[in-house]
Amino acid sequence: MIDFSVFSKRPYFLKSLTIGTALLLSACAAQPESRRPAKTGPAITPISFAQLPGWQEDNQRAALNTFLKSCNRIIRLAPNYKMPPFQIAGYAGHWQDACHAAVGAGENAASARQYFEAWFRPYAITNGGAANGLFTGYFEPELNGSLRRSTRFTVPLYQKPPDLVSADLGRFDGELQGRSISGRLSGNRLVPYAGRGEIEKGALAGKQLELLWVEDPIEAFFLHIQGSGRVVLESGDVIRVGFDGKNGRPYHAIGHDLVAMGAIPEEQMSLQAIRRWLQANPAQAQAVMNRNASYVFFRRIIGPGPVGAEGVPLTPGRSLAIDRKHLPLSAPLWLDTVHPLSPASPLRRLVVAQDTGGAITGPVRGDLFWGAGAQAREAAGHMKSPGRLYILLPKVIQPRPLG
Repeated sequence: MIDFSVFSKRPYFLKSLTIGTALLLSACAAQPESRRPAKTGPAITPISFAQLPGWQEDNQRAALNTFLKSCNRIIRLAPNYKMPPFQIAGYAGHWQDACHAAVGAGENAASARQYFEAWFRPYAITNGGAANGLFTGYFEPELNGSLRRSTRFTVPLYQKPPDLVSADLGRFDGELQGRSISGRLSGNRLVPYAGRGEIEKGALAGKQLELLWVEDPIEAFFLHIQGSGRVVLESGDVIRVGFDGKNGRPYHAIGHDLVAMGAIPEEQMSLQAIRRWLQANPAQAQAVMNRNASYVFFRRIIGPGPVGAEGVPLTPGRSLAIDRKHLPLSAPLWLDTVHPLSPASPLRRLVVAQDTGGAITGPVRGDLFWGAGAQAREAAGHMKSPGRLYILLPKVIQPRPLG
């Protein structure tokens, strides 16, 4: 997803200066082991499949079927296409042989497991020397809605505005690979697009951009966070909507604000707790939601869905949203965490990077797609689990360090 925070949170020129200074100092004199600085930044380390916790217990057939959806995209790429981030993902051609071999390899869990072991090599991912990261969940919400505005349905879901301009920053600077920026043109300058508060006050009204109308502004807000969902019409027909753009404002987690306000204790924070507070405090709800200036635009999805940032339908329990700055879309990943509804139970499985998210930043960070329905909503809303992440890369790739 698109995020202005790349400028405020990732000062790449300072990062480069720091690394260069460190190299210069190390060339002058060797440091004693006890005085050497701690490892910084992301890194991947090759390991064996035997070192993946729970590898033998998973049903890799489900993950292989998910990976094949990504392969449908990969095999259409030019073999010399650089898969971002190129330093670890290599060229599309490096993945295409593995994709062709995947067809018919998943007759059962054992044969699927053998396929991944034959074609891939696992790597442990760390960040600043730390192996543990945070894993959250998301789901496909269901809202009541209408094709037309009425006294009941007053909240618009907007299509992408024609004046929204997006740019892939990786095309300008390799350090920004996987990042993009959005705004609008004012003369010959790119300026920030209207934020959530401005749009809620009518910045897009009268421009014929309303895709659908829904009845609940709070449910619409959570639809923006999830990025896709289903709208049930009064006729009973269901329209699936998906992400089609973002205003470019940085994502802001209002849960932090509610904790700071003393509205919700930190240990009780969850999607469900946020929803309950917003519903119980209608006079304050919109102002709190507007603190997240990020705003999502939707399109109608025809056929299987929801569709993630990779452009393929997501698979419940097997699709993971990642940070594209550090990890490549399409990559199989081994997730080692705990179940959100049963913290004593491990959640270890092979997933595939098929989506991104504004709040998903860092190499050991992921958002697991749980599907649709009450159970998916419950699991996703409570998932705030520590864990580890491993990446599987085709054996023909010789990755360089993450960064």
